[in-house]
Amino acid sequence: MKLSLAYGKTGLEFELPDSLRADVLRPKHADPPADPIEAVRAALRDPIGCEGLSQQVRPEDRVGIVINDITRPTPYPVILPALLGELGHVRPEQIILLIATGTHRPNTEAELRGMLGDAVVDTYRIVQNCAEDADAHESVGTTRSGNPVRVLRAYLECDFRIWTGFIEPHFFAGFSGGPKACVPGLADLGTILRNHSTANIDSPDAAWGKTAGNPIWEELNEAASLAGPAFLLNVALNRDKQVTAVFAGRPDKAHPAGCDYVKSRAMVGVAGPYDIVITSNSGYPLDLNLYQSVKGLSAAARIVKPGGVIAAAADCWDGFPEHGLYRQLLVESDSPAALLETLHQPGFSARDAWQAQIHARICTKAQVYFYSDALTDEQIRIAFMRPCRDIPGLVTRLARQADPAPTICVLPEGPLTIPCLPE
Repeated sequence: MKLSLAYGKTGLEFELPDSLRADVLRPKHADPPADPIEAVRAALRDPIGCEGLSQQVRPEDRVGIVINDITRPTPYPVILPALLGELGHVRPEQIILLIATGTHRPNTEAELRGMLGDAVVDTYRIVQNCAEDADAHESVGTTRSGNPVRVLRAYLECDFRIWTGFIEPHFFAGFSGGPKACVPGLADLGTILRNHSTANIDSPDAAWGKTAGNPIWEELNEAASLAGPAFLLNVALNRDKQVTAVFAGRPDKAHPAGCDYVKSRAMVGVAGPYDIVITSNSGYPLDLNLYQSVKGLSAAARIVKPGGVIAAAADCWDGFPEHGLYRQLLVESDSPAALLETLHQPGFSARDAWQAQIHARICTKAQVYFYSDALTDEQIRIAFMRPCRDIPGLVTRLARQADPAPTICVLPEGPLTIPCLPE
């Protein structure tokens, strides 16, 4: 059986012996519209739940457009021509692009130019969120759960705000897109830490494809609303990262419609758990580092048997990364169980603890093997995983040792496909 995993910019091809049977799960493919830019333009002119974008924005308005960072494959060469075209009556100096980094590192100028294009970078003011910069954020209120919310001041100073991005299932927030552009995207560190708390991550409702009852989603949605109204422009993508559908308009109307569409495409039922699950992290840009690659592990963990094997492949050209506390939390713990014990100490709170928590939880459930051309064996072991330089060799060896033959599942697009066990 020949297989190709989404890996970096090139993919990773390998072959399993014909004697091994594997279920290959992919999202339901959808073809892009003939003219994706025109599809975006049409959605902006006939949005869900409100009048057209150009009719809502006044020529004198200061317009803030919230943009995803380098960790997301949002197709801005498709989105921005239509969006900026509908804002043609607003002078460029009144439009600001706000990079929703959350707690991620700032994007380099080269990354911004690669994402947005030289013309956009040279024309518009760009502000990147720095969650640790207390002076750059302003209080907008407190959520019902008691989280004091602070959001980027440059965003709050805008008269009209537009959230952009794409929708996919998210491993603890339910779905991406929508209000996540504002919170955590433009929030300060304290707001994010409280929302991504150990207790919230532990909730069984903080899961792929679930928003109702999800404490993380419900709070971030409320937090974003405290920052004031916004207009939504989200897209859905196929496995080739092409736009397949556009959802624009009122966030409370357009985003749920997008989530329903994506759920019908991305979430795939399986009959039962597997002995071995092979996964990726959806390739570039999502597999840029180990921190992001926890998403692919999480998708596989949904259907691996306790004590089973996850074999994951991610490029990780950005390393752990070195910024943030994710690597430090792993290094300072002797085992996944020890890390989880630390995270559950009363009052403990740290940047990136949520990612380390999910990572450790996965490594207590399964044996995790990791393939990466950019990480050393030592780095992989630090993360409680076993280095793997030959995925088909590993699977073949494990199969020879098993009786009966192991059940195997492959997620070639990683977290673009979310497998679901019977309820």
